[in-house]
Amino acid sequence: MKEKTPIMKILSNLHIWLVLGSFHVIHSQIIQDSCTSSNDLGILNSQILFDTTSLICSNVWSSEGFTLRASQAGPNLWSFVLSAPNSNSYVAIGFSPNGGMVGSSAIVGWVASDGSATMKRYFLGGKTPSQVLVDQGNLQVLQNTSSTISFSSRLYLAFQLITYQPSQQLVLAVGSGNNQPPTPPSFRLMAHRNQITVFINYASGQGDEMSSPYSDLKRTHGILNAVGWGVLIPIGAIIARYFKHVKPFWFYAHSSIQLSGFIIGLSGIISGLILENRIEVNVAKHKALGLIVITLGCLQIIAVLLRPSKDSKKRKYWNWYHHNVGRLLIVLAAFNVFYGIYLGGVGSEWNVTYGVFLGIIVTIALSLELRLLTRED
Repeated sequence: MKEKTPIMKILSNLHIWLVLGSFHVIHSQIIQDSCTSSNDLGILNSQILFDTTSLICSNVWSSEGFTLRASQAGPNLWSFVLSAPNSNSYVAIGFSPNGGMVGSSAIVGWVASDGSATMKRYFLGGKTPSQVLVDQGNLQVLQNTSSTISFSSRLYLAFQLITYQPSQQLVLAVGSGNNQPPTPPSFRLMAHRNQITVFINYASGQGDEMSSPYSDLKRTHGILNAVGWGVLIPIGAIIARYFKHVKPFWFYAHSSIQLSGFIIGLSGIISGLILENRIEVNVAKHKALGLIVITLGCLQIIAVLLRPSKDSKKRKYWNWYHHNVGRLLIVLAAFNVFYGIYLGGVGSEWNVTYGVFLGIIVTIALSLELRLLTRED
């Protein structure tokens, strides 16, 4: 074999570097998978079971690296390719009727511990794992077009939906890396690490983050109930128990604060009933506790109107009833406030804020109770 000349060696090395450089560019593009440079899926096209050349790309969730490509493939057929980092858990795209997670139908994909990639349909009937139903929902996926591809530390969910117009309100979610991917036979979906709702224009690929539906009404409902039942009512009870020696201040202060708490709390419960009707979520336990609280509040008002005189023999029984119903109301109301915060998924700030207020109230009540007991002794 003829020995290469120095010029031939240089050209040969240059060719190798060009090939490696081209591979590096493609490899980086696949890992980043951004819409800024190209909409082409590159070497993955051979593994996707439908045409991807006309898909419109959108960086739907930049902070988590989610990229969505979509377009209409026929009169009642839409193509989708969702790309996201492989976080050793699941990635999900939900098509929501109202912008909320609950009530959405979703496509979820993951890579199992044995390396096999899986895609499943789910119906998000609630916020607990038992209410997320596998192989349910209103998404009709065209058979033999779905594929889940793991490549370059990313996960690609490719599927086609039979629909006249898919929802433009998308709920995107990523599972916790600490959780194992769903496993057979239940394929139960555990809580997500992060999620977002976006409104997407399929024609332009423009996607905008959406606020949770009726977020203002949710916030109003929570604040009214926390302030009315969870703060004012306990304060009014403290005044009645520990400040009776300040006459007649304690009675007017107690009555006005309790009435204010009742009216504000009633407004909170009414706003909650309106909210339940609009977003159609299953909050039966929270609603039942709220109705019990308002019932106890109404019974307290009726009891005040029927209060016997101080000289009556029935007064001690009335006092027992009035005091204990009030205590039960306060305990149930505080529990339901925390439960509502949990259901709303509004974050730890709400728990901390209400917990601080409640802690201050409890601390004051314990101090005054200790003082009362000491004085009686």
